Amino acid sequence: MKYLNLALLILFPIAWFAPLLRAALLPIFGMDEVSVITGLQSLWESDAALALVVTFLAVFAPYAKTIGLALLHWNLLSPKTLPVLDILGKLAMADVFLIALYIVIAKGAGYVTIETAWGLYLFTGCILAQVLIAWKSKPTA
Repeated sequence: MKYLNLALLILFPIAWFAPLLRAALLPIFGMDEVSVITGLQSLWESDAALALVVTFLAVFAPYAKTIGLALLHWNLLSPKTLPVLDILGKLAMADVFLIALYIVIAKGAGYVTIETAWGLYLFTGCILAQVLIAWKSKPTA
């Protein structure tokens, strides 16, 4: 499990730059790819408070949890920190939920075309792998 966790240190940054979805006002004009990073860039221009929250959920929470689990696996962090790491993981899952919610809302708008892309699956897979790693990392009584 500890090597899978280390792989997440590489996979998360790839997922942040990978296309989560393709969106267009009308499909005849072509579709723009949206990644976590491009979405955050747009959000910082329009709503800094929301951008700060989403940046924490999408970037800092999952990466901090991955680093924390790595430290735990190499006995550099106390197992007593697992509840805090679990909270960070739940916050990261909230980000996946928000992305899914935005897709559902935008598809209901009528004039917007949205297609999910491979980055959404990669990002979701990273979060789910992290949940599994944390679950397997709990000390046995």
